[in-house]
Amino acid sequence: MPEGHSVHRIARQFALHFVGKQVAVSSPQGRFAAGAERIDGLRMLSAKAVGKQMFLEFEHDRWLRVHLGLYGAWDFAGNFTADATTASASGRMGQTNQHGTVVDGADAVADGADGTAAAGTVVGEHEDSLASIGAPRRTRLRMSEQEKASDEVSDFPPEPIGAVRVRLLTADTCADLRGPTACEVLTPDEVQVALNKLGPDPLVDDNGEAEERFVATVRKKQTAIGLLLMDQSVVSGIGNVYRAEILFRARLDPHTPGKLIPEELVRELWRDWATLLEIGVTTGQMMTMDGLTADDYTAALASRDDRHWVYHREGLPCRVCGTNIVMELASARKLYWCPSCQAPLAKRP
Repeated sequence: MPEGHSVHRIARQFALHFVGKQVAVSSPQGRFAAGAERIDGLRMLSAKAVGKQMFLEFEHDRWLRVHLGLYGAWDFAGNFTADATTASASGRMGQTNQHGTVVDGADAVADGADGTAAAGTVVGEHEDSLASIGAPRRTRLRMSEQEKASDEVSDFPPEPIGAVRVRLLTADTCADLRGPTACEVLTPDEVQVALNKLGPDPLVDDNGEAEERFVATVRKKQTAIGLLLMDQSVVSGIGNVYRAEILFRARLDPHTPGKLIPEELVRELWRDWATLLEIGVTTGQMMTMDGLTADDYTAALASRDDRHWVYHREGLPCRVCGTNIVMELASARKLYWCPSCQAPLAKRP
């Protein structure tokens, strides 16, 4: 499932290439025909990501809500910028980072099948990032839990490939949605109901208020922090990778009840999430290791194996203490952690 940084990157594509334009909307698959008819021919007004969900605003108070879920993906084709992180402030849907600024895009490299650097693949949970293409060109890009660019498009608009739930089409750019968990047209009131169910997102909400909300929610819960971080009503956008890495970076036992975690440590969790999310949106990769040399950083950009502290490292020695990393199931999702570095708070010196 795409984590928060991926959905923000997708929203930026819409902000940069669809907002302000009249959009032809159809459902090649047929399952979304009625919804497509409600927004067909309308101008897109804004594109907003909150956690793992995206909200596209159209004229006449109509919104398209999309949750990609486990299998959903957007395929972009036509003239577009493959790395939209260089979008202007208006292209960022009014979002800023915690310092009130818009960060520039960062070039990245990708690993090939043999683990060596190879251009053309961009990352989500399991892959790596596409180098910024820069100026728009007629090409294809799939965006979901991973991003993958392909050859240039010869005919535009291209024929739909597979079961396309909804197609959004302008004179220059086409976006096809496949396999989402949710795809529906909502009124503003219905959008607000959906938003009210979501926890704070560092790239959307006022960071001070969002931090206070997160801290207050976590510190009143008996639930283990390893489960709270995956609860989208507690905090938006964190998935399996970020959950494991944020907890390791805090040296926090994932089984610790939220209410037993010192307030300052809960605040550190929030601030670290805000930092990692911004890095993920900028680079297209979940880069969670820090303190790296220039060479190590380049290696981490090139290979997931060099990018994370504990995620996907079951049975391998901890990069800090040498203890084997453990994997267990937590609410049917894989949780990776170091039993030594992440010892219970009561056992810390």
